[in-house]
Amino acid sequence: MSIVHTEPSLLSVKRDLKTMAAQLFNRIGQLGLGLAVAGSVANTALYNVDGGHRAVIFDRFTGIKNTVVGEGTHFLIPWVQKPIIFDVRSRPRNVPVITGSKDLQNVNITLRILFRPLPEQLPKIYTILGVDYDERVLPSITTEVLKAVVAQFDAGELITQRENVSRKVSETLIERAGQFGVVLDDISITHLTFGKEFTQAVELKQVAQQDAERARFLVEKAEQQKQASIISAQGDSEAASMLAKSFGDAGEGLVELRRIEAAEDIAYQLSRSRQVSYFPPGQNILLNLPTQ
Repeated sequence: MSIVHTEPSLLSVKRDLKTMAAQLFNRIGQLGLGLAVAGSVANTALYNVDGGHRAVIFDRFTGIKNTVVGEGTHFLIPWVQKPIIFDVRSRPRNVPVITGSKDLQNVNITLRILFRPLPEQLPKIYTILGVDYDERVLPSITTEVLKAVVAQFDAGELITQRENVSRKVSETLIERAGQFGVVLDDISITHLTFGKEFTQAVELKQVAQQDAERARFLVEKAEQQKQASIISAQGDSEAASMLAKSFGDAGEGLVELRRIEAAEDIAYQLSRSRQVSYFPPGQNILLNLPTQ
């Protein structure tokens, strides 16, 4: 009788264990699903703002919030709010412009600009201009300012007064960019060229100036040679006048003096030659030879 009652009890215990195991697995599955849902919600409710960046929050019900979010990890309402990240570090941009000078010469000029947005102006910038504010603002205001400033100078003045031109461009461009909430940290002219006709005219002018300098040098040289010839002729004339006066005062004495000086010079030169012997006048060299 005891054996008959033991078998049903074992079967009931097995059924209970299976039921408990199934309930446990169901609870674990529900807990895992809950954790997954909670993790997904937490992940969508967190966002990071890296260094050198700022965030603007867009709310589906209220629109762009005026608060600018700084660096770090922050919370938001999932599917209701969305962060828009802005880079507030200085970034470079080259803006090429073709304009005209005061004397109607074509000028190709390129500006290199370091720009960044004002953090407190980010909600306004995003509302009016969007994330690509630099594409919308910088080319237009740079072209406007360059055309206005370059038109005040001749082509030659753009080269000789480049520092003044750069200063005027910087002052005007910084003021215009500030109206859009953009700060310009540095502005420099990196490229400045003129049209082909102006370049050829400058080269021809340089060649003409070099030719004029060469011609002026030749004229000055001829003038100096002329003055030297005049001075030499005046010296010869004065020397001839002095000789004529000396001849008139001394008669033949001066001529005799010059003859004696010439004879002395000839005798001196002959005495230094080894192949020439000098015999005093009135003497016979053979009579003076010793006899044996």
